[in-house]
Amino acid sequence: MGTLTILLKHSSTYKSLTKCTNIFLLFPLSKKQHSIYSLHFHQRPLCHGCSLSMNGCRKGHSREPVGTIKTQTLEPVATTSMALYSLKMAISKMKSEPQFRSSSGIVRLQVSIEEEEVEAIDWLHSQNHLVLPRCFFSGREHNSFDSNGRSLVSVAGVGSAVFFCQPHPFSYWDWVSIRRFLSESCPLIRAYGAIRFDAKAKLSVEWLPFGSFYFMIPQVEFNELEGGSMLTTTMAWDNTISWSWEDAINALQDTLSKVSASIMRFPKQAPPTLILSSHDIPSKIDWDIAVNRALEMIKKNNSLLTKVVLARSTRVVPTTNIDPLTWLACLTVESENAYQFLLQPPNAPAFIGNTPEQLFHRKWLHITSEALAGTRARGVSIALDRQIELDLLTSPKDDIEFTIVRDTIRRKLEGVCEKVVIKPKKMIRKLPRIQHLFAQLAGRLRSEEDEFEILSSLHPSPAVCGFPTEEAQLLIAKTEVFDRGMYGGPVGWFGGGESEFAVGIRSALVEKDHGALIYAGTGIVEGSNPYLEWDELELKTSQFTKLLKLDLPLRQKVDCK
Repeated sequence: MGTLTILLKHSSTYKSLTKCTNIFLLFPLSKKQHSIYSLHFHQRPLCHGCSLSMNGCRKGHSREPVGTIKTQTLEPVATTSMALYSLKMAISKMKSEPQFRSSSGIVRLQVSIEEEEVEAIDWLHSQNHLVLPRCFFSGREHNSFDSNGRSLVSVAGVGSAVFFCQPHPFSYWDWVSIRRFLSESCPLIRAYGAIRFDAKAKLSVEWLPFGSFYFMIPQVEFNELEGGSMLTTTMAWDNTISWSWEDAINALQDTLSKVSASIMRFPKQAPPTLILSSHDIPSKIDWDIAVNRALEMIKKNNSLLTKVVLARSTRVVPTTNIDPLTWLACLTVESENAYQFLLQPPNAPAFIGNTPEQLFHRKWLHITSEALAGTRARGVSIALDRQIELDLLTSPKDDIEFTIVRDTIRRKLEGVCEKVVIKPKKMIRKLPRIQHLFAQLAGRLRSEEDEFEILSSLHPSPAVCGFPTEEAQLLIAKTEVFDRGMYGGPVGWFGGGESEFAVGIRSALVEKDHGALIYAGTGIVEGSNPYLEWDELELKTSQFTKLLKLDLPLRQKVDCK
């Protein structure tokens, strides 16, 4: 009696939806979560038109790599519509002439598009009619390549060939469950997703579909390359999880039949709108209290705490629905030195962001990470910008915060790396609206098996949590009255031989008819001022709020306690 399936037992649609609901939430819920999610779930379409899939994270099943891992490249074509037709024909032939006899596997078909120029975000926007899980990821540096040596710019995907989601904290065995579908021989088969900031924190209703972590290997994927693009399909099966090759190919055909071949470039600007309501949690008054309490804790003689990152959640509800892809496209103007991402399980809000902070990038045994702390606005002139830069470089308060972050990451890397190099040790990283203190760290892993150890030790970093970690987490749990969800958590992908994760800051959770939850945080150390820290929150959320017309009378701007 503890799963979402039970909620539908007496529904007339139960038989047709049993597999479908298992797609995204087959884990125990508390009685309170049952009632909350039942209400929340039934306000949305029950996965209408949703293709089936399998959850690759199942206890008691094989941990060995799947039996077949293969990439097949089809002949290049001129346009996206031709690529879609080519893939459909290849899959039909594959269905009529089965090639794979193994009990588990994953197969990717890919076709290059040589003449038509299409951006991945335009392709994904053209699939807005689909009620399917979807993802988007654009790396800060284009250091991944296809088989022809073209660098990968952005990836957009719909549907899930296999997904990975559970309510428990992301574990080593969950990592193994993902890795068994990946191979160095097929480097572009990747699992895209995110992990909660704090898996032990109470799961709020808006974050329920994401579980404690959510990763997906897309069924249909558009790869934007430098000098071209690729349309791909992926199908995965595993008989031990009751998902056969026939199930996988039928589900893929169903998804392909709904994918649009007509790609339209949509305007990369948010339409004019007004705000019906805007609520800050905590309120300005409660924020001042929380910061001052944190400073008292830091100043205590017997306290180990030297830094804590406190966050704010702002719900904005505009007069018109927010299209998460439109918001994401608008953020591309801020994309210099930043990652853009979107993650949306079926029948769920979209988690989007434009984050400048890398958690780590691994290629074979080489690994890099970054320290990012201290924040200032950009100057309106070159002279003022340099003056602000100098102020940030010489600020004792910001130096304390930055040093804590950099040295903590260094110590964690040294635990699994043969040697760690920090270069530069401290400089300014300039973004279009903001500038930060920055350092890059690099090392060589002793083993690729240490990837999970790196992920679990680097997260949460002092940049989004504090130092020491346990003391900071305890204070955050006592202070914050909202669920951070995946804000501040790892966001990125696992691949064969390579993985990359950013820190999910500068992010928002966007939901149809419910507006958006915009998240921001700031580091509190000795010398912090609650008023200035609030201003920093406003600066960090401005990349989203600038897309909205926040000019209603003051009485309609409400702080929630």
